[in-house]
Amino acid sequence: MSLASDELSDRIRALVPPGLVLREQKMFGAVAFMLDGNMLVAPMKDGALLVRTGKDAQADALTRPGAAVMSMTGRTMSGFVEVSGDAIEDDDALNQWLELALAFVRTLPPK
Repeated sequence: MSLASDELSDRIRALVPPGLVLREQKMFGAVAFMLDGNMLVAPMKDGALLVRTGKDAQADALTRPGAAVMSMTGRTMSGFVEVSGDAIEDDDALNQWLELALAFVRTLPPK
């Protein structure tokens, strides 16, 4: 893992609401945070954050500062956005993205 993704992972751990148990799984060359077997967020090597928004909330999420369509190996990932590291330097901003991901992932059945 990179220093940027390690630092972002530490910040996410500090923001997780009390009583909420997230599992960490290696994915995308870093750690993905999982809720009931579903991916929530994943810090990227460059300090950006992969956020699971769901298809219905993706368009609205893309209007937020620093958000972009997530693509991996040239393919767009529907229901996910990539948030630049600059846009989540503030813990309040990072927490808003975490809350958005939680709102969607809590609607999914456990895996």
